[in-house]
Amino acid sequence: MLRMSLNPLLTCCLLTVLLTSCAKEQPTAGNASENGAETIGDVKPLVNRVLTQEEQAQLTPEQVLTMLKEGNQRFVAGTLTARDHSKLVREAALGQYPKAVILSCLDSRIPVEDVFDRGIGDIFVARVAGNFENTDILGSMEFACKVSGSKLVFVLGHESCGAIRGAIDGVELGNITSMLANIKPAVEHFKDYEGEQTGQNPEFVKMVTKQNVLATIDRIRTNSPILKEMELQGDIKIVGGIYNMDTGTVTMLEE
Repeated sequence: MLRMSLNPLLTCCLLTVLLTSCAKEQPTAGNASENGAETIGDVKPLVNRVLTQEEQAQLTPEQVLTMLKEGNQRFVAGTLTARDHSKLVREAALGQYPKAVILSCLDSRIPVEDVFDRGIGDIFVARVAGNFENTDILGSMEFACKVSGSKLVFVLGHESCGAIRGAIDGVELGNITSMLANIKPAVEHFKDYEGEQTGQNPEFVKMVTKQNVLATIDRIRTNSPILKEMELQGDIKIVGGIYNMDTGTVTMLEE
C-alpha cells in the first residue's frame, strides 16, 4: 500500500520539474527575434536591457541602421519586443549609451521608439513640427554622437504632415509663422512645379516632404562640422526616411 501511494506523488514531482525546466528554456518572442537579428560578432546588444559602453563602441553605423530597419519590420508586423520597463529604468539610471539619434516631427501619431521597436536607453529622440534642424537640435545631435557615442543620425519625415502643408500654404499664426519658415526652402525648391502648389495637392505635399528631409540632412552636414567630420571618418551615418501613416512602414530616402 505504501508503494502504491508514493508512485503518484513521485510522478507529480517529476512532471513539475520537467515542465519548469522546459519553461525556463523557452525564449520569449521578443528575445528570440532580437537574439537572431541583432547578434553582432561576440556582442549581443539586446533591446531588453540597456547597452554597455563597450557594446555600443563595437557597433557600426551600418549595423545600427539595420537594427532600425528590422525593428520597423517588427512594428509593421505587430511583433514588438516584450520588455521589462521597470528593469530598464533601473539599468538606464546608471548611464546611457544609445545607438542612434532620431529627428522626428512632433506628430502624435508617430511613436518613434515603437516605430523602430526600441526600448529605454536605446535611442535619442528630438522632435519638432516639420522635423527640421536648428542650433539647439544640432547641439543635441552633437552631444548624442560626439559625447555619448551614437552611431547614426536619422531624419524622419512623414506623410500628411500638417507642418509641411502649413508651410506650403503660407500659414501665419504666432510663433508658428517663424517655425514654418524653416520648411520654406523645401517648398521653394519646387517653384517651377506646374501642378497645384497647395497643401491640398497630395503629390506636391509628398514632394516637399521628401525634399524637406533631404534638405535637413544637407544642413546638418553644413552647419555641424563635428557631425560632418564624424561621417567622413565613418564614425556615424546621416540618413533619412519617410513614415507611411497608413502602414507604419519607414521608407529610406536615397540622396
